[in-house]
Amino acid sequence: MALVELTNVITIALSVADRHASAQWYCEKLGFELRFHMDEAGWSEMDTKTDNVILGLGEQSAPTPGNAIPVFGVTDLDSARSALEQAGVRFDGPTQTIEGMVKLATCYDPDNNAIMLAQDLSPAA
Repeated sequence: MALVELTNVITIALSVADRHASAQWYCEKLGFELRFHMDEAGWSEMDTKTDNVILGLGEQSAPTPGNAIPVFGVTDLDSARSALEQAGVRFDGPTQTIEGMVKLATCYDPDNNAIMLAQDLSPAA
């Protein structure tokens, strides 16, 4: 038995230098929607494309990149990567494929936080 009862909501928190700029980047590049900016707390939240998964942006004067690596599913990784690269998004090495399982690529937001894109290659997908 678990010590706590968890909900089905996950928030992935990232530290960023400018929450407003980061929120705009996630809206424009990945199609997320702003839930709110809480300026007095230095916090913003974004709805991702996955039900019950929220991206939280905590503003810090010196953010620590790489503090979390969220993984977002995509329907076509090659197309997604191409579109993001054309928009100036930096990727870390080539796309990796695990046949019959997943295709993965890691890229970076403006504050150098790593995010991973994944395409499900399982037969049921």
